[in-house]
Amino acid sequence: MTRTEWKFDFGLCDAESGYVKVTADCAYDPGRGYGFTEGGMVTARDRLEPGKLKRDLCIPADAAFRVDVPSGSYTATLLMGDWILPTCMTVKAAPGRLLLRRYSVPAGQFARVTLGAHVSEGFLELVFSGPAPRINALELVAAPNAIALHLAGDSTVADQPADGYPYAGWGQVLPYLLKHDVIVDNHAASGRSSKSFIDEGRWEAALRRVKADDYVFIQFGHNDQKPDEARHTDPDSTYREYLKRYIEDARSRGAKPVLITSVHRRYHEADGTIRDTHGAYLEAVRQLGAEQGVPVIDLGAKSKALFERVGPQGTEAIFMHGAPGEFANFPGGIEDNTHFQEEGAARLAELVTEGIREAGLWPLSMYLR
Repeated sequence: MTRTEWKFDFGLCDAESGYVKVTADCAYDPGRGYGFTEGGMVTARDRLEPGKLKRDLCIPADAAFRVDVPSGSYTATLLMGDWILPTCMTVKAAPGRLLLRRYSVPAGQFARVTLGAHVSEGFLELVFSGPAPRINALELVAAPNAIALHLAGDSTVADQPADGYPYAGWGQVLPYLLKHDVIVDNHAASGRSSKSFIDEGRWEAALRRVKADDYVFIQFGHNDQKPDEARHTDPDSTYREYLKRYIEDARSRGAKPVLITSVHRRYHEADGTIRDTHGAYLEAVRQLGAEQGVPVIDLGAKSKALFERVGPQGTEAIFMHGAPGEFANFPGGIEDNTHFQEEGAARLAELVTEGIREAGLWPLSMYLR
């Protein structure tokens, strides 16, 4: 029988009944199938208070805990808190999917928070950070019937590697804005167009994971504009044809497709307005949505309004703009007017959730945090 539940009790003392004890020196072991991976620092404390799960804890400072589990959807319930000190923690699922952002618990209090995560490589690795991280217990439960939100798109949507931090796509941070009832399954990949995503077999692979009542969010356009034959599509013909295939394929699985217009690039005119570098591609998405009866989240219009409101200086904190020495992974500095840093990706993800509410996407809108 396939295992569907894992329970871990972190700290120094004896484990709570039904839980496996994890101490600060519990390094990941393939034979055991769980443990802290290399990097970061883990310490443990015993507060000598009642309750086995709350009495002791681990402090995982920029540390990751890995559990080998079958691929699929899971809920992860964290117990976090400290009898004498406040907790403030961010949790990501490798390779950087934001599940919990600066979650605070006052001293002497404890919180149980349930998160949703998709596993595609046979293990879940949770990365803990923040000014005061605390972990008392972790429970993983398989959730094969949870609603999945599948993302098909380009680099502005995709999960970006840890060695590129703070570079992030909006799909990478979207999970922290959703309750655990919805699991984000991000298939987006950098450099892809609506055409190349299909030609490379990425859409076929994604579609195999789509089930009835799931959502499929589709955002292409940045690379459809590129002149190379492998990616280029025409906004008045082939672009619409490829997008229509995504719609039809999703519907054939009983899923609910949603079109998203491309987010704008950071090109301000002299008067502060945003230069439209997408042109007919944006209107093609809007028209196709109306023709096919598919909801459209107009991220193009929403991002334009945001970028113009905060202005040229404000958008530097949204896009990958960093001075020399500011970002450890870009020591020489960076100026990128297409891609986002994590803070900016979070702003765009918030616009997507705004669009979910406005479009009345039910029941998805019920599961927004």
